[in-house]
Amino acid sequence: MRIPESELIINTDGSVFHLHIKPSELADTVLMFGDPGRVKMFLPLFEKIDAQGQSREFAFATGWYRGKRITALSHGIGPDNIDIVVTELDALANIDFETREVKPEHRRLTIIRIGTCGAIPPEIPLGAFISSHISIGTDGMFNWYEGRDDVCLLDFEEAFKKHTNWAENLPDPYFVRASERLIKLFEPVTVKGMTISAGGFYGPQGRVVRQGLAMPNMLKDFESFRYKGHKVTNFEMEGAALAGMAANLGHDALTICCAIAHRYLKDSNTDYKPHVAELVKLVMDTVTAEGA
Repeated sequence: MRIPESELIINTDGSVFHLHIKPSELADTVLMFGDPGRVKMFLPLFEKIDAQGQSREFAFATGWYRGKRITALSHGIGPDNIDIVVTELDALANIDFETREVKPEHRRLTIIRIGTCGAIPPEIPLGAFISSHISIGTDGMFNWYEGRDDVCLLDFEEAFKKHTNWAENLPDPYFVRASERLIKLFEPVTVKGMTISAGGFYGPQGRVVRQGLAMPNMLKDFESFRYKGHKVTNFEMEGAALAGMAANLGHDALTICCAIAHRYLKDSNTDYKPHVAELVKLVMDTVTAEGA
């Protein structure tokens, strides 16, 4: 089936609409982060750079590190951007841009989001690297897609809504497990996490500035939630949308975040860039050593 021009916009130079990446410029391994400035962290690490560019908040560079081709890509802030990025990455991998038809052989991408987060339990220190084994989407974005129930943990969702007295006017939460392969790969070097992916930075993460919350006890309720040996460890904003869309499209995805704030202890670390640089190097070393 041919995909119409209105559904998948391809730029005149042959690149995909928002990311401005051409199919030949995409590596099988994609390392993502919110801030476009973080692409610069990869450039000195690459032994060779094949392509790079930027359109709006979407900056990218594809290069080689220890013999492995990697694309570094910024996705901006929020789950709505993940909808754009994952859809276009999958299109680059699995749609023939000449015929606009799905390729007969599926190309499976490895997508790892490297981010920052706010930790919740007091035993997780600032600077810890938390890998989201399970992500909890409170944004509602993935609920728009067919197949959502096939990749989500439905029993977790029901237990969570009951425990938190989930407000009826909020989007239904969705629970998605990360790629088993990537969980196993990073489990020895990260803290195991069940992560809230919020639809915003302030109210959706329980922050009160000048507006009250629809669920005033949300932090306490999130912290006290326990199910099948899992507990909520941290807040971020994109991991659940990434995990859900990647699983639905047949890709491996995982979010790993550096804790730069502590919601329980009311503490934060604004000098976190060295920790993020350390995490970037750790992820690159781990994915290149896989199978070695």
